[in-house]
Amino acid sequence: MVKCPVSQLDRTFSALVDPTRRAILARLEREPGLSVTEIARPLPLKLPAVMKHLDVLSDAGLIARTKSGRTVSVELVAAPMEEAMAWLSRYQRFWSASFDRLANFVEGEDE
Repeated sequence: MVKCPVSQLDRTFSALVDPTRRAILARLEREPGLSVTEIARPLPLKLPAVMKHLDVLSDAGLIARTKSGRTVSVELVAAPMEEAMAWLSRYQRFWSASFDRLANFVEGEDE
């Protein structure tokens, strides 16, 4: 069996599939530069589990970490999500046409 190399797009979608990681990204969008401890504080996880989530986000290129003394700060990196949005937008015509057909069907049922 031949394995295909994992692309940036694959890593992005793989990272975004988890609700905890999406919550972390959403929080970083609102509050840039949080420390790892600040990110972990509201989550119902122990610090090692949060660190694993941050590793996945980092491997996907969705966050950048900087260390100042003993404090590690985390910033959102949106570029990989732009590639994912571009990929998804290719299918926008399909969904728009499907919704238009559904709306026409529903409106036709009301008459």
